[in-house]
Amino acid sequence: MAARIIDGKAVAARLKEQVAAEAGRLKREHGVVPGLATVLVGNDPASEVYVRNKNKTAEALGFHSVSFHLAADASEPEVLARVRALNEDRDVHGILVQMPLPKQVREEAVLETLDPRKDVDALTATNAGLLLSGRAKLISCTPTGVMLLLKEYGVEVAGANALVIGRSLLFGKPAAQLLLAANATVTMAHSRTRDLPAECRRADILVAALGKPDFVQGDWVEPGATVIDVGINRVDTADGKYRIVGDVDYAAASDRAALITPVPGGVGAMTIVCLMRNTLIAAAALAGLSAAI
Repeated sequence: MAARIIDGKAVAARLKEQVAAEAGRLKREHGVVPGLATVLVGNDPASEVYVRNKNKTAEALGFHSVSFHLAADASEPEVLARVRALNEDRDVHGILVQMPLPKQVREEAVLETLDPRKDVDALTATNAGLLLSGRAKLISCTPTGVMLLLKEYGVEVAGANALVIGRSLLFGKPAAQLLLAANATVTMAHSRTRDLPAECRRADILVAALGKPDFVQGDWVEPGATVIDVGINRVDTADGKYRIVGDVDYAAASDRAALITPVPGGVGAMTIVCLMRNTLIAAAALAGLSAAI
């Protein structure tokens, strides 16, 4: 039997409605308008698309949205000065510095400068530490989206064997922490894992986030498992075009899994709306309020 498809677009649409409604309540009852600022350094085409989509979504939800585009040769002090100015801007509650940065600007310097209360990507050491201790308010957007999808589709996380392939700061590590907090037994796999197929076959929940197209094979999937594919890979086709695929061989895995996320239309659909959710949470917290979201 083919796997049931986890419809990230539908879940994201419902969450977007909830965020918009709560943003409206904050404005109506407290005069608080969530504000998101994006900082883009350079002219990377993919980054420009991401930033444009984030700004459009923020505006559609009734947020205050501002964007700063710095030259590709902008110095590190120039970038840090912009971040410090946004830290002090009371109309801005969430700051997103688009990665990757040009080589002359150190990512760690930006994260050390960024106010953790406005760190809506949850990449600062402060927010990573709060997540580890179970006290985080702002949590990385894509891992948050994954957990919301699992909840929406009734996946029993407590007691499950969960495997996360990938150990990035942006996804792998926070995803493992969230699964652990939900009482899963968590294994993290990576490029030096000795027998990855065997580790995959033990997983009730298999989360792939390694950035290699169709890497996870269908026969690696335990029958009845839930497969969460975080990968977004561009693969050129013979006609000179391209297609977007995940890190999992979708067709083969669908024959064995009980639930599976498509690419596109799965996890990726959740990321931007979870960024808006974080901005809403930050706006409420900075005003001494709680967001009902």
